[in-house]
Formats: sequence, structure tokens, C-alpha cells
Amino acid sequence: MFEKPLFIRAEWDEDVSVWVATSDNVPGLATEGDTLEILIEKLKVLIPELLFANGATSGLDVPFEVLARSFEIARGVNL
Repeated sequence: MFEKPLFIRAEWDEDVSVWVATSDNVPGLATEGDTLEILIEKLKVLIPELLFANGATSGLDVPFEVLARSFEIARGVNL
């Protein structure tokens, strides 16, 4: 098992309305989901598959941490 969780970035892509995940720790990882919950479920499958395909693991459990970012604008009310 990995000692430290792998770091996954999730960013909201406003143009296509999906969360996009990438990681420097998981070669080839680039996936998307309509919600963070859907994205995380996809990551639970993809991360071990990609690590195995790259020879980085032999099917062990892989902990990961997702950092989500969404840039928004809070519009003030003109009084």
C-alpha cells in the first residue's frame, strides 16, 4: 500500500460544466465528471488501473486526496 495519499487536482470547467481531474502522481490521469461525487467514483477505478498499467503498483489499495477548485464571482447588490 502507498504510505502517502496521492494528490489529485479537480477543477471546475465552466465552459463544459464538468469537474476535470489531473495528477502529477498518476501518469495519464485526465478524466471528468458532472459532479465531484461522480468524479471521485471514476477516480476509484482509474487510479489503480493507470498505476498498474504504468508498473507503479500491483493491484494494491491506493489512497488519494482530491483538492477541488472552483472560481466564482459573488455579485454585489447595488443599493
